[in-house]
Amino acid sequence: MKGAITTTKFALVGLILVALATSAAISVQDKYTVKVKDGLAISEFKGYESWEAINISHSGPLMAVILGNKAMIDAYRAGIPGNGKPFPDGARMAKIHYNATKNEAAPSQPLVGGSLHDVDFMVKDSKRFADGNGWGYAAFIYDPASKKFRPATTTDNPPQGNDAKCGVACHTAAKNRDYVFTSYGLR
Repeated sequence: MKGAITTTKFALVGLILVALATSAAISVQDKYTVKVKDGLAISEFKGYESWEAINISHSGPLMAVILGNKAMIDAYRAGIPGNGKPFPDGARMAKIHYNATKNEAAPSQPLVGGSLHDVDFMVKDSKRFADGNGWGYAAFIYDPASKKFRPATTTDNPPQGNDAKCGVACHTAAKNRDYVFTSYGLR
């Protein structure tokens, strides 16, 4: 009888551990399911984490690394946008913003990227985004407490509308660069 109780206890503990692991797995967000209403989804940029760096930026409390897919990098290497040609359809960019923090372990304590703030995306698709000068945009805010992404809103930094045209007004200032602000950093 004592062996049966011990076996039952282990079985019960095992079931509880399986239930806890399952609920933890369910509560972890698959970021690739997040989408701007009537706009872009993170899944359209799957693999962006390993794209090549285009450049970096620092604005106020945020630091960013700007990445490009192969089509984007190839276009930059061909001289776009400086040669006056547009980026090709399929070119994609990701801008990963981090909250700037001092690296206190390094000499002179330089600013480095700290916690994740948001991820912004651009994609060139002349047919799909004809009314956005050929570009579609999206921004997703990261909440470290819940470890989840959500589409940015007009009250966030960066501000975001409810569709893929959210960056059109801002990027009009870079019209002569095919609506892309970032230059390709020399290597």
